[in-house]
Amino acid sequence: MTQSLTHAGHARATLALGLPLIGSHLAQMALHVADTVMMGWYGVTELAATVLGASSFFVIFILGSGFAQAVMPMVAAALAEGDEAQVRRDTRMGLWLSILFGLGCYPLFWWSGDILLALGQQAEVAALGQDYLRVAGLGMIPALMVMALKSYLSALGRTQVVLWVTLGAVGLNVAMNWAFIFGNWGAPELGVVGAALATLSVQVASFVAMAVYAGWVPQLRRFRLWQRFWRADWVAMGRVFRLGWPIGITGLAESGLFQASALMMGWIGTVELAAHGIAMEVAALTFMVHLGLSNAVTIRTAHADGSGDRPGMRDGALVGIALSALFGLAMVVVFLTLPEPIIVLFLDMAKPESAQIVAFGTVLLALAALFQLADAMQVIALGLLRGVQDTRVPMVLAAVSYWMIGIPASYVLAFPLGYGAVGLWLGLVAGLAVAAATLMWRFWARFRRMGVTAGA
Repeated sequence: MTQSLTHAGHARATLALGLPLIGSHLAQMALHVADTVMMGWYGVTELAATVLGASSFFVIFILGSGFAQAVMPMVAAALAEGDEAQVRRDTRMGLWLSILFGLGCYPLFWWSGDILLALGQQAEVAALGQDYLRVAGLGMIPALMVMALKSYLSALGRTQVVLWVTLGAVGLNVAMNWAFIFGNWGAPELGVVGAALATLSVQVASFVAMAVYAGWVPQLRRFRLWQRFWRADWVAMGRVFRLGWPIGITGLAESGLFQASALMMGWIGTVELAAHGIAMEVAALTFMVHLGLSNAVTIRTAHADGSGDRPGMRDGALVGIALSALFGLAMVVVFLTLPEPIIVLFLDMAKPESAQIVAFGTVLLALAALFQLADAMQVIALGLLRGVQDTRVPMVLAAVSYWMIGIPASYVLAFPLGYGAVGLWLGLVAGLAVAAATLMWRFWARFRRMGVTAGA
């Protein structure tokens, strides 16, 4: 009975942290959806340029966000140890590294037109993409600082403010897009530049809101986050850097897997690519749940590690895995039983190609059912490993799984073996399954070396 209550307590604690984080991740997706929809109303070329610019920004953001994400387990562990000074030092240096990365990458945005042309983009789209990135690129620093503050506040158990700020950002983004893209409410009509300006403004506003909350809410003042912010702590910076850069590379490798799958699907056909895009969008929505749970298990694992609670770490890990698996199984049932109603939500059924997209998307959602559990377990395993500040070996395991197994398997199954889009997705499943298996093995092997077996 005690063991059952213990597991129930772990589940409540994980959900208390995870549910607001899930909501914030879904709201973050809504920002992207709003930009895409509203630019689609404005013009096709402008939409292409904005999508290209936003995806380019995102790839660089993923690489730089590793330092911000490293703050989460480091703060949780320091808090468990009762070292409030270390909480402050680690967070500050995560913010410093975010600023330095943002400054270092801005030249890429300024000269992005030439880069996009070299990558084979049309001249008009490349020029508009550069216009977008020259403005939106200024938002890299506040965007990364927001990520660092999200990690800091989440590690302190303040996940609800993360949710509310992100929801507020969605509303502000829609309003500013309406004003600056289309020239409403007396604002100038700026098109692509208006979308970039709205994005930049939302990132700055989100940073200000979180910075004020983190620095001046009475319960958090004791950490003195902004006091003498200019003072460097090279030891803490080194720790954040060493933990953070592999996280960035891991994220880049995973996003690269899905970008490569979209590119290869485009070789197969337009209908297949459209169905692929819809299935991926649905899978991304469900992934946000697993990502929120992964963040929660990172915090709880780091806290258990910092306080030396090995049984608590084991039980918390098992509960986190079980919660993610249960949700994944629920989504398997949904994808297998309701594929058509899901796909139709994304289409205008009056268009002649829509019926083909629905038929093909139904097949891909069946494959996404396999996708669910593999994707869930790999992101939970990464969360557990980050909780014990293990990022370098997981980076290698993930990169090998995604790029040496997933992408080659997708290509071979899709083209030389002739299975087409189905083979491409089976390759993705294979890569994610290998990542899930090896990363889970890594965590439990490391846990056993800590002196407590999983069955203790």
